[in-house]
Amino acid sequence: MASSNFVDYVKIYARSGNGGPGSSHFRREKFIEFGGPDGGDGGRGGHVILRGNSQYWTLIHLKYQRHQMAENGEGGGGAKTHGRNGKDIVLEVPLGTVAKDAESGEVVAEVTEDGQEVILVRGGRGGLGNWHFRTATNQAPRYAQPGEPMQEGWFILELKVLADVGLVGFPNAGKSTLLSVVSAAKPKIADYAFTTLEPNLGIVQVRDGHSFVMADIPGIIEGAHEGRGIGTRFLRHIERNSVLLFMVPADTKEIVAEYNILLNELRQYNPEMLDKQRLLAITKSDLLDEELTEGLTHEIEAAPELHGIPYLFISSATGLHIRELKDLLWQTLTRD
Repeated sequence: MASSNFVDYVKIYARSGNGGPGSSHFRREKFIEFGGPDGGDGGRGGHVILRGNSQYWTLIHLKYQRHQMAENGEGGGGAKTHGRNGKDIVLEVPLGTVAKDAESGEVVAEVTEDGQEVILVRGGRGGLGNWHFRTATNQAPRYAQPGEPMQEGWFILELKVLADVGLVGFPNAGKSTLLSVVSAAKPKIADYAFTTLEPNLGIVQVRDGHSFVMADIPGIIEGAHEGRGIGTRFLRHIERNSVLLFMVPADTKEIVAEYNILLNELRQYNPEMLDKQRLLAITKSDLLDEELTEGLTHEIEAAPELHGIPYLFISSATGLHIRELKDLLWQTLTRD
């Protein structure tokens, strides 16, 4: 993991700029003995801004730049000269980035669209110059406003992968293999648990030139919501998926029981995940003969918890029902 370029969690310190002070200047010109107040306003302090960038897939560029401090605004000058605003700091982040207050855990910003900008910490406003405070009874005010102070804090940036379809299953359920078959993605594939240690995305082409994004989420194990295995580290990525494709291998002893364990982990982590559209794929179905397939079909259709859940027997190795699966996923995504 130390060499991985995928970083989905960073903690940063962000500090905006102080607002510049207003000026208490008076007009001084030849032959004008009592020029009025003409102190200009101070400039705004720089913001720290998050900007969505669809070309970014990771937060690794912020891993070693954890202190972000914007520029202070300049003070106002004579002749109503406005001080220069402090330079903003713009942090490019991948779509699906959530910013939280490090102390309270409160979500302070979410970036989900390309080009979207959200102010993480706002720069202080510049102070007003003394010309704002002139009145009929006080035509020579000798005071001006100071600039507003900066804001600062520690923030946690978390990336939740944005994808149309998320693959949910135990390690070695065949998720990476399926993604490699239906898209151009090349995830690491091996016959041991936790081969996938970071989410992989692939674009799946369907009929008539349409496509959707599929995410291979690292395998869940029972107790993941409590931090077991890879723990909750990748469960959050599933929150952003529109459709969840549960994947259970055909050689599992009890398919329905394994489906229920996966469903329970999502429920324990975030009950709202159960509101998403769900499908079930029985992987490695090339291992089944007609009799076993028929028996598993009866088992699935008899399970109340799977009532109304579309399912398919598939094999990434032989291509069994892969086209049908892509069509079914597309129909589910485009269903009103």
